[in-house]
Amino acid sequence: MSARSWRLAVGSVVLVALPVWVGNTYYVNIASQVLVFAVFALALNVLVGYAGLVSLGHAGLFAIAAYTGALLLQAGCTHGVAMVGAIVVTLVAAAVFGVLALRATGIGFLMITLALGQIVWGIAYRWVDLTHGDNGVKVVSRPEPFGLRLTGAPAFYYTTLIVFLLAVVAMAVFARSPLGVSLRGTRDQPRRMTALGYNVWLIRFLAFLFSGFWSAVAGLLFVYYNNFISPQAATLQASAEVLLMVISGGSGTLLGPVAGAAIVVITKTIVSSSVERWNLVLGLIFVAIISFMPEGLVPGSVRLWHAGLKLMRTRGAATADLAGSRPRSNP
Repeated sequence: MSARSWRLAVGSVVLVALPVWVGNTYYVNIASQVLVFAVFALALNVLVGYAGLVSLGHAGLFAIAAYTGALLLQAGCTHGVAMVGAIVVTLVAAAVFGVLALRATGIGFLMITLALGQIVWGIAYRWVDLTHGDNGVKVVSRPEPFGLRLTGAPAFYYTTLIVFLLAVVAMAVFARSPLGVSLRGTRDQPRRMTALGYNVWLIRFLAFLFSGFWSAVAGLLFVYYNNFISPQAATLQASAEVLLMVISGGSGTLLGPVAGAAIVVITKTIVSSSVERWNLVLGLIFVAIISFMPEGLVPGSVRLWHAGLKLMRTRGAATADLAGSRPRSNP
């Protein structure tokens, strides 16, 4: 069994046992929040990390799924219909976003997604008859898969954990698939990919849909966790936060967005309860990561770990050579 497999196995055991060794419902709920935003960060990482397309409007897709699910439930639909409807509507919105945003790359793509996200926020804020404006939409119940009630913190955590693990597996399969490899090719050498006969626009569009799907899943988890959705979920700040999760953890990696989500959520919930200017603390953390680990927290930590091991081996070899070169004294 490889070292990576051991790390994944240990991490899985820790996550499964977390409600048991934590015990406190408050921290179990925080862990659920981390998993929800980790799914969202993984979704955005498809574009930022693998496609090289920075989006500042993904909170719009996140909010569309949450609002659609909440409004369908409020209209009397079952949870199954609400979830399927939310994902379908979000995929349609992602298709529209993709068609409009993929007309450009770089700063142009970023500005178009920013504008689209702000349109969604404006609709959520101003269309009071539908979204209730700042009052938001309440969800009075959670689904009961296989008769399991998700009202308790541990039950909801385990459900979120299952969805999170499915997202991680899906991202790993996607990254190794021909589509994922082609997507990285469009990031690094778009002209060469076009010359080789690949449809660069279509590859990016399919990636946008894949990212939109998991953004919808994260939005549904979010609305079920809070039992409430408001325009705050579609703001520019929400899009910026999830982008910071991806960049700080390590874009283009599998575990980087997860680590970034943990940093942001823990700082917002735990640090903010004891530090008034928690935004300053979060900013200092990001500055430190970018300064010492410009590639992100996870790949930077791996780099420093290997550098430390190499330094220890070099010193050990030097010490052994020095000991072997000393003349032996005659008795």
